This record gives sequence, C-alpha cells and structure tokens, in this order.
Amino acid sequence: MTRKEHEIKDVGGRGLPLDERMSGALVGAAVGDALGGPVEGYSPEQIVERHGGRVHGVVGPWNGDAWRTARPIAPYHKGDGHVTDDTLMTHALVRVYARVRDHLDAYAVADHLVPDLMTNPRWIPELEAQALPLHRIFLAEKWLVTRLHYGHVDPREAGVGNIVNCGAAMYMAPVGLVNAAHPAAAYAEALDVAGAHQSSYGREAAGVFAAAVAAACAPGATADSVVSACLSLAKDGTRAAIERVCEEAARHTDFESALGPLREAVTPYDTVGPDYRSPSLGARRPSRLHAIEELPVALGMVVVAGGDFRHAVLGAVNYGRDCDSIATMAGAVTGALGSPVPHDWSKTVAEASRLDLWEPAATLTAVTREIFARDVRRRRAHERAFAELEGPECSG
Repeated sequence: MTRKEHEIKDVGGRGLPLDERMSGALVGAAVGDALGGPVEGYSPEQIVERHGGRVHGVVGPWNGDAWRTARPIAPYHKGDGHVTDDTLMTHALVRVYARVRDHLDAYAVADHLVPDLMTNPRWIPELEAQALPLHRIFLAEKWLVTRLHYGHVDPREAGVGNIVNCGAAMYMAPVGLVNAAHPAAAYAEALDVAGAHQSSYGREAAGVFAAAVAAACAPGATADSVVSACLSLAKDGTRAAIERVCEEAARHTDFESALGPLREAVTPYDTVGPDYRSPSLGARRPSRLHAIEELPVALGMVVVAGGDFRHAVLGAVNYGRDCDSIATMAGAVTGALGSPVPHDWSKTVAEASRLDLWEPAATLTAVTREIFARDVRRRRAHERAFAELEGPECSG
C-alpha cells in the first residue's frame, strides 16, 4: 500500500450517520474480539508456527479438540468465531445504558451492571451453554462482584486494589458512542464508570479508549485525528506510551513490518514483561509511569492501517499477547471511523456466537439520541440561569 492510498483510505467514513458508526463500532469490536480470541497469549512467531503463517480470518482453537482441558483455568472454546468476555461485557454495558437511559457513573455499575452479571443467564459462546456472565468473566472482572455486591465498597473507589489491566478499558466503547464526537465528555464519563472496576493506568486507559471511539465518530475523523484527541486528554504513562507507539506506527503502512517495532515501542511502559503468560513480579501494579499494552498498540495498528478495519484488526490479531482486547479496541475505533466490517466475518461471528451483533447498536443509538436531547435541554437551562446571573447588561 502506498502512502497516497493510505491517506485516501483514512477519510472513508466522512459522511456516515450516527447509526452506522454505532453499528460499525460495536460489530467491529465483537468481530475483532472473536478473531483475536484463539491466538490470545501467544507471540507473533508462535502464531505463525501454529497456523502455518499469519492469521487472516476466523480460525479454530489453539489446542484443537482439546480446548476444554488444555488450560483448566480457562476451559473456554476460544476460536471458530466465538466472542470472548470483551464482547459480553460490552453488551452488558449497553444494557445498563438501555435501563438508565442517561449518562452513567460508578453507581450505575453497582446498581445495574453487577446484578446483570450475577442474575441473568445468557448464552455464553465459549461455554457453549446458558450461564451467568459471571461464570465466564476473568478474575479482574469478578472483582466487581466481590467488591460491590459482597463488600459494599463505595463504587467510586471499588477499583482500588484490583490488578491493573485492560479489564475496564475493553468494554468502554459504548461510553465513547454515547458521547459521539465529544472526546472530553467520553473521557470524563468513562473515568467515572471505570472507577468501580480499575485504578491507575487501567482506569486511565478506559477513559482514553472511550475518547478514541468518540473522536472516531466525528465527521471527517481520521486515524491521526483520533490519536490527537487521545493525546490531548491522556495522562502520565498512558500518554507517553500512545505517543511513542503511534510515532513508530506512522513509519509503517503494513502490519507485518510493524509487529516487532510496535512491541519494542510499548515495552518500556508495559509491566507484564516479555512472556505474556508469565508476568513479571511488577506486573499490573499501580503506577504513573506505565500503561496497559493493549490501547497504545490498538491505536498504533489503526495508524498503520490508515483507519482500515481489516488491516488494523489483522495487525492486532497477529500481534498476539492480549490480542483479543487489542483487536476489540482497533475494531471499535476503525468501525466508528466508518471502515466497513467484512460481512463474511460478522456473519460468521454472529452465527457461531449465536448473538445478534447488530441489536446492541440499534439499542444504543436510540438511547444516545435520548441522552443528547436531554443534554441539550440541560445545557439550555444552564445558559438561561447563567445569563440571569450575569444580568441584562451582559446578555448581549
């Protein structure tokens, strides 16, 4: 791909309406999640060895038919188009918005998200059964139930003490979409919501990812404008990691050449270390100097791909490590930018996961319009009140 082709592709979604950006982001996130799931935790070299080359679409479980017993701590059917907990949590947050029908905060997590995870059995693709979402989510997400339901911790502080990872960031796309084209509002709302789940750079990543999705919804948005919006809001190690990774990403126009350099760029900020399955003793602890790996790399792949969905998601998938979450984020951003999600991928994932991938987007679009109308009324009321405070001599 030439740089000129890269730039042309980067503005593909200029005229898309809200509902199409919503669908692109949420369906795109689910598809990225499903493609990344079966190779999560492995290196690019291991992925090539296992699959005889790079992954270019939906593949089967890493351990074939032995998927139930190969990793007892995670007896999940990852692969064959099954979404993971990233998508389950994203759809759960959409349901919270549908219930509250307004902006969310940490208390909404305690009052609505946690009960949803604990009391409503749903089809869990990786378990191939009806089950409570609680039975599928990872330990860092089970923390929500432990702290909020059983510990009765203040929701705004419940994330303190949890391992610092991408657990909150991975499902924050709905917050960005509700605040479409308003990255600062998305950032603030996501920080509040994520306070119930994460602290430190895990919480910061949730805010910045929501901002990225909101920025991608703006008319005329590009990969570069999304990154600029993120850098204007991000703090500490998260900002430094995004800046460094995206600077490196700008030197590449194909993910093959970018895989190693992006890993090198994020390494100083990543606490997990070189072996993803054997984290260092300093892994996932609070710090102002570090960042989760997933968000900077996802944004880097969006830059490498010039906003193209297929290219960015495949780059994220073949990067390995926590690639289901990286591909979830890359898919959400490029989908919101307007790059089409390949129909063969979305159809396969929807059928394999036995989920309607489009219904959450339709639901969230309707809710977002309600929230925006309410925001306008609140803003107008504030304008009138402030004008009265200033007095008639200042009304002009």
